[in-house]
Amino acid sequence: MNKKLYIPGPVEVSLDVMEAMTAPMVGHRMKEYAEVHERVTAGLKTLLNTEDPVFLSTSSAFGVMEGAVRNLVRKRCATFGNGAFSTKWHDVTVRCGLEADLFTAEWGRPITPEMVDEALSTGKYDAMTVVHNETSTGVMSPLEEIAGVMKRYPDVSFIVDTVSSMSAVPIDVSALKIDVCLAGVQKAFGLPPGLAVFAVSRRALDKAKGTPGRGYYFDFEEFEKNDQKNNTPSTPCLSLIFALDHQLRKFFAEGLENRYARHRRMAEMTRDWVRAQGFGLFAAEGCRSMTLTCGRNDDRTDLEKLKKLAGARGYAIDNGYGKIKNATFRIPHMADMTMADLMELFTLLEELLPEARA
Repeated sequence: MNKKLYIPGPVEVSLDVMEAMTAPMVGHRMKEYAEVHERVTAGLKTLLNTEDPVFLSTSSAFGVMEGAVRNLVRKRCATFGNGAFSTKWHDVTVRCGLEADLFTAEWGRPITPEMVDEALSTGKYDAMTVVHNETSTGVMSPLEEIAGVMKRYPDVSFIVDTVSSMSAVPIDVSALKIDVCLAGVQKAFGLPPGLAVFAVSRRALDKAKGTPGRGYYFDFEEFEKNDQKNNTPSTPCLSLIFALDHQLRKFFAEGLENRYARHRRMAEMTRDWVRAQGFGLFAAEGCRSMTLTCGRNDDRTDLEKLKKLAGARGYAIDNGYGKIKNATFRIPHMADMTMADLMELFTLLEELLPEARA
């Protein structure tokens, strides 16, 4: 049975996006691809408000997360963790043989500007990593305030995972002076997985050129050389890039401000529904995600059973991630989702909850 996806990623993909992926194949070194590449990267620059390059990587976002530290950590990296994915980034950094320290906030709490300032004031670090929107907990850390602190540390590369926030909330890469801003397309972009996008500052590109051991597949210098020809270092996932081209046109047709407002309305509606069913919200007040809501179990609901009941009806839902699995659940509200999609889910869950609580 095919299930309608109400999980935080991959999200449900619209039929028009799937159809865009069926465009006839071209050679990735042909001018036909170069035209698409140029159009897509220009659209991403508009989305992120940057004149610096935005690259396309045939990989998951974790590929670029690894690539970013391999390109930009020469001395030591400060990694900030407040959930499964931000903490994993520290593990990835260490596995690359790089020096790194992990600074943690309690799950459900944000990374704060004060945490960043305290760590970087030691002078030990030439790079830092932070996850803007921690998908495992539904916590959105205050990126603008953190960026304000980072401006006091111009020698520290500012590397940001916006995997589940890019395109759903405003991210002004130029104003925030982010060195690497990366995302996968299977969340707020509303595409199938397999493609990552990342903006890289001129400062970061210049630094990367002098960093040893950065490999080939994610070498920023290779990406820049090829991007200047409207291409990629290795064979790109053409069908996904065709779909991204289509999706960017939809973003701009909807209007970015309208898109951001739609995500905000869906977030508010979801939080209200979660509370109305007797659940709590896992993320602390003031740092709740605009793309997914993490509910706190009420200790009387069997979330595993609820997931199975929904699956039998043709819906895939989430029952938490990592160490908070079954203690929490996550409801996405991103990409092409609408209020009607949420109402469809809520109606289903209200029907199933009594049985999951029996």
